[in-house]
Amino acid sequence: MFEEIEQVYQAALEAIRQGESAAMATVVEASGSTPRGASAKMLIYADGRTVGTVGGGGVEARVIEEAQAALAEGQSRELGYNLVDDKRGDPGICGGSMRVFVEVLASRPTLLILGGGHVGQAVAELGTFLGYRIAVADERPEMVTPERFPWATTRVTGDPARDIADLPLDEQTYVVIVTPHHSPDEKVLAALVGQPVAYVGLIGSRRRTAHTFERAREAGVPEDLLERIHTPIGLDIGAETPKEIAVSILGEIVAVQRVSR
Repeated sequence: MFEEIEQVYQAALEAIRQGESAAMATVVEASGSTPRGASAKMLIYADGRTVGTVGGGGVEARVIEEAQAALAEGQSRELGYNLVDDKRGDPGICGGSMRVFVEVLASRPTLLILGGGHVGQAVAELGTFLGYRIAVADERPEMVTPERFPWATTRVTGDPARDIADLPLDEQTYVVIVTPHHSPDEKVLAALVGQPVAYVGLIGSRRRTAHTFERAREAGVPEDLLERIHTPIGLDIGAETPKEIAVSILGEIVAVQRVSR
């Protein structure tokens, strides 16, 4: 039993660290004849994979379905099963009842930084301090090294738009575009079309951003996405140095994150 619980907790911790959606199902009450007793646990991933068990059979199948629904909604829930009722319970078990709490695990949000310069470095360092997973991309390999970004769990080089297409983006992803020049930015914005990211921030003056938006429209980026982009990026705190700019950017991201809850 203890080995199973250890495996479940270890898998849960790994899911949180990797930003993978998962839910923990725990039997909080069991009476009569039930497949597992109170405290039995099972981790359920969004794709239906599991670690551990709450008893198998029809009950477990329903718990998995409910856990997937909870993950889709982002809301934990409590479930009740009367195993005497053949319509709701497992035909192979009778005489008991179970209550199962399905907890949606809060994964660490991801800070996707496009641009490995001084501002990108400062954003990565401060983002790590605030608990974000760090992913950084730059077309210049020498700018995305373990020495420059020791905090990053993901470091990629090459075409930024292609890199975005290859990365898992979700509602917990915050995109910070701090490229050294704006020529590829419209391609990056085009790659973000239809992605459920929580935030997109673009560094640059209003004039340069206007030119980027013009090219983005020509590339087919819809107006509703352009309206969501935070630019000039960050809170207006009069920031000048890379670290000050990072404070303004993360301040804005935290504000967006809190409002969305």
